[in-house]
Order: sequence, then C-alpha cells, then structure tokens
Amino acid sequence: MVNLIILIVFYITFPVFLIWLTRKFSICKKLGAIVLAYATGIIIANIGILPRGSDAFRNETMGKDRPYIPKTEVAQLVAAGTLTNRDFRANNVAAVQDNVQTALIPLALPLILFSLSVRRWLKFSGKGFLSMILALISVSVIVATGYLIFRKNVPEGNKIAGMLIGCYTGGSINMAALAVALKVQPYTFIMTNTYDMIIGGLTILFFITAGPAVFRFFLPPFKSHAVRNNEKIDFDSMEKEMSEEFDDYSGMFKKGTLLPLLGALGLSIIIFAAGFGVSLLFPKVSLTISVILAITTFGVAASFIPKIRQIKKTFQLGMYFVAVFSLVIASRCDLSVFFQVKYIYILLFVTYAYFGSLILHMFLSWIFRVDADDYLITTTGFVYSPPFVPMVAAALKNKDVILTGLATGIIGWIIGNYIGVLFSTVLGKI
Repeated sequence: MVNLIILIVFYITFPVFLIWLTRKFSICKKLGAIVLAYATGIIIANIGILPRGSDAFRNETMGKDRPYIPKTEVAQLVAAGTLTNRDFRANNVAAVQDNVQTALIPLALPLILFSLSVRRWLKFSGKGFLSMILALISVSVIVATGYLIFRKNVPEGNKIAGMLIGCYTGGSINMAALAVALKVQPYTFIMTNTYDMIIGGLTILFFITAGPAVFRFFLPPFKSHAVRNNEKIDFDSMEKEMSEEFDDYSGMFKKGTLLPLLGALGLSIIIFAAGFGVSLLFPKVSLTISVILAITTFGVAASFIPKIRQIKKTFQLGMYFVAVFSLVIASRCDLSVFFQVKYIYILLFVTYAYFGSLILHMFLSWIFRVDADDYLITTTGFVYSPPFVPMVAAALKNKDVILTGLATGIIGWIIGNYIGVLFSTVLGKI
C-alpha cells in the first residue's frame, strides 16, 4: 500500500519538475512538458522499476480488453497458480494507473475550456472559417477511408479513427479525452500518439521553414482582413500575449491567483460529478463517452460566464493534468509490445490520415480559392492547437491571421470530442 501511495504522489508531483525544465532549458522548452512526460513514463515502464506482469497476466488483461483484473478474481488466479505474486503486484499498479488516468482528463477538460473566449475568436475568424470547414471535411473523408483500408490489420481501428478525428480537429488534448471516452488500450493510445508526434514534429518543422513558400506557390495570395468594422487590432501585443498565455505557469501560487484557481478546480470537480450524473440518464450509452461529452458541454457553457473565464491560469492547470496523464499512461507502455507487426499498420494509418488530410485540404482550398496563409494557419490551429499559432504566423510574417488560427483551434477543441465519438461509433458498425 505504501508503494502505491508513493507512486501516486510521484505521478502528481513529477510534472512540476518537468515544467521547471521547460523554463530552465531551451531544448526542453521546445520539446514541451507533455513530450518529456511521455519520454519519462516510457523509461519508467521499461527499466524494471515497476513490476511487469507475466504472459499469463497479459492474456488476462490485454487479451480480454481490460486494463486490470478485479481484486477478487486476481486473488483467485494467484491462489490457483495461474498468476504469480509479482502479477498480483503488477495488477495493483495497473489498477492505480487506470484510476488515476481516468480521473485526470475529466478534470483537465473544463479547466482548459474555462479560459476560452469563444465570442472573441468568432469575431475575427474571417475566411478562415471556410478553410476550417474544408479541413473538417478533409479529415473526415481521409480518416474514414483509412479505417476501411487498414481496419483488418489495426486493433481497435474504429477507436483509433475516433482519436485521429479528435486530434486533427483539436490537438492532443482531444486525443487524450477520446482515449478515455472510448476506453482505448494504453498500448494502442501510446503507439498512435507517438507516431502522431513524430510525423507532426516533422510537419510543423516544414510549416515554419519551407511551408509558406510552397503553399503560396499553389494557393492564392493572402488579402489582409486586419481591420473590420473600423476596429484596429494590435497584433504585436496580441502575439506576445498569446504565446505567454498558453505557456506561462509563473505566478500560479500567488494568493491573488491561487484562491480563484482552487475555486476553478472545485468547479471542475462539480462538472465532473454533473457529467457522471448526466450519464445516468443515458444507460445505453457508454459511461465514459457520455461523461466526456457532458463535461465538454458544461465546460464550454461555463466559459461564457465572465467571472469564470477571467480566472487566471486555468488553462495551465488543465495542461498540467494532461502532463500527469501523459506520464501515467506512458508508464504503462511495454516497449517489447511495440515491435509487434500489428502496430506497423497503426503507423501506416496515422501517416495516411496525416498527409492525406493535408493534401485533400489543400486541394479543396485551391478549388474554393482559400489563400495560402489562411490554409496554413487553420491547419495549424486544427491539428496542432492554438499554442502553435503564433509561431506559424511568425513564419508566415503575417500577424493578421493569428486570431483566425486561434478561432479555428478553439472551435476544434470544442467540437473534436463530439466528432471523434460519432465517427468511432459509426465506423465500428461498418
């Protein structure tokens, strides 16, 4: 029991150190706390610190599509000699890991959504909305066809499709939420997310180097829409504000910030409970799916209340929980499982979904005369989420598109969970 308590404390506190590293070292800042959390978790899972179950234990868990074995059943299996005492300890750790990670995302989602000013982003979206719709169509078509191509070789193919839809409309936050909602196996989630991060890292590097020139060759030039209704926008201060807003954890423990932030956390817990209550009204719907969708809805609704939206650092606290989630789920990942042939098809599925949706989106943008800058910034907002928007806008040397990217990215955060669940459910019945 003491070891399990120590493990929980480690999971909750270690990301603080990772965030400190991102503030101290530039290379860590570029990687980000979530990537560092994944890397740390994978190391922990594979150097023998945590007890590793036997093949029999894996058959009882992965083979039966469950994260751990109920206490009474595992005791019976150990008594019968089917499992060992080490398997018993491994099962206890797996139970802790599963319960912690299941609680984290429902707490993180409202906190992240509280800080969104939806009306503000909608006001300055411009032609980017057309690009956003084209991006949504592109992702939907490509992921659906990718599922039909790879479903025979990809485990939990419809769930992966749902995660990819969520990820390519709202970024990694939605992918994590959908992994919880759809009860995706840890190995499947880690492999899908790892492949996405590798491909995504290479693609964002292209976006901020040769990308602007390439896309401007194929798509129409940008026409400024910086001033609407005689309202002038200070994009210099806005870019600085946004880059700090999404990545600045400083001052969270100041009295004037901490007390309201604790109140926001309390509200997030209430929303979590309310989401669970709403799920009871829909007994035929998966519990985790209904809870996640209810929480998303309540979180967005709360963001329209000025006093809640103006609480400082709610976004950062939510992202901290996402980092903890990343650490927990990565620590469940046995690298020996990665090299099974079935996971190669996940790489092919992710690659097809990633580049297929980008190419189809560009083709549709060419047809509908969407300019290169709006195409690139809405793609960034959708696929990578708002924190990456100022960086790509700087590469474009066009600050007029910052709010367009933020608007589409925030809308992606809101709709990604709904669309991901819908696609996973529909594709699972095909």
